[in-house]
Amino acid sequence: YSESPYGVGYNKSIMSTTGVELPLGAELGPHDIPAFKDYEEGMAYAKKENKPVLLDFTGYACVNCRKMEEHVWSDPQILKTLKNDVVLISLYVDDQRKLPEDERYISKTTGKNIKTVGNKWSDFQIRKYKANAQPYYVIINNKESNLNNPTGYNPDIESYLNWLKAGIKNYNN
Repeated sequence: YSESPYGVGYNKSIMSTTGVELPLGAELGPHDIPAFKDYEEGMAYAKKENKPVLLDFTGYACVNCRKMEEHVWSDPQILKTLKNDVVLISLYVDDQRKLPEDERYISKTTGKNIKTVGNKWSDFQIRKYKANAQPYYVIINNKESNLNNPTGYNPDIESYLNWLKAGIKNYNN
């Protein structure tokens, strides 16, 4: 991966390659999909836009996450759906940025010290979804209820698209 795929000095979090301004708090994710890395910001935007949320539990060092992004999310139908029909919230469980002191805590689920952003998202995934795998995808509504069963690594494009569309359909019903 190039360190400056859009050119030196280009700020990917402000403008997309098409010149469209991104929602406040979002940045361009894989294939220029608008993505939030903060749960609360993403949920607030989804409520405002009246769209379902695709929670993407991922990791910077997750090989299968990159495979999904490169081979499945790049499919034209899936890409169109991700860009237009859901709000993507990508939570990186290996994000090593330190949490502010007042946000650190001991997990009630695992008993571990939650000191980094990644620890926080990992603990959230374990507590809320009883899962600790990446990639892990959950489609939720604006009240944080699941719209279908979560799924993990699934390189079958048709199957993943059907899963995605089923969650969106359940949101709209």
